[in-house]
Amino acid sequence: MSDHPVRVHRDRPGAVATVSINNPARLNCLGRAQITAFIEAVEGLADDPDLRVLIVTGVGDRAFMGGANLHELGELNPPRARDFLTLIHRMCKVLRDLPVPVIARVNGFCLGAGLEVMAACDMHIASDNAMFGMPEVKVGLPSVVEAALLPQLIGWGRTKLLLYTGDCIDARTALDWGLVEKVVPAEDLDPALNEWVSSIVESGPKAIRLQKELIREWEAMPVNDAVEAGIRCMYRAYQTDEPTRMVNEAIQKLKARKGG
Repeated sequence: MSDHPVRVHRDRPGAVATVSINNPARLNCLGRAQITAFIEAVEGLADDPDLRVLIVTGVGDRAFMGGANLHELGELNPPRARDFLTLIHRMCKVLRDLPVPVIARVNGFCLGAGLEVMAACDMHIASDNAMFGMPEVKVGLPSVVEAALLPQLIGWGRTKLLLYTGDCIDARTALDWGLVEKVVPAEDLDPALNEWVSSIVESGPKAIRLQKELIREWEAMPVNDAVEAGIRCMYRAYQTDEPTRMVNEAIQKLKARKGG
């Protein structure tokens, strides 16, 4: 459906899903139609036991997401602004709550609300022509909702630099800051992404889901509580046959390499 606000694609078979914002003529900017369709698409994937990883991106090669739709922002009043921002928060929250890892495939401009969506993803890979920015102050608005995730990614000083100036940074700077984990030439974006996807898909599906759940808990826990949560998580892992089976498979492979 070329005119639908988002596109959903399944691969390997069904283990990998890609949800793409489909508004390339406007740099994949986010209006209510795109945000609502995105939330519905991700929520529709959340209960799928076959899902192993989600990729989030934008259609075309110019933009991941170019921020909120300026025309819609210009029509807001206080209560409607609150509702619109709550909707953007929901868009980010469905990614953080998804039980499998979410990878941001950043293919161009990643601005404002789009950067907040990217920050809500678990892993981030960008093409070398990507640009990142939080330009809200340049149109009279503060950066809010999941902009609150930025300090844990890049620190307070760099967060303030982005939010107070509204200026953009390039992909290499984003990599140096820790905003993304990998930058590659645009033509290598999908092969590099597929390396991450393959590693996740080859891992234990229960283990991956437990790991994401545990990481989300760690974010809000003191260290001692986080350690105890990890022990409980390991106990739950051994309530299935996955660890024993996969450990034994690894032992057999190691023996085979050593010649028995």
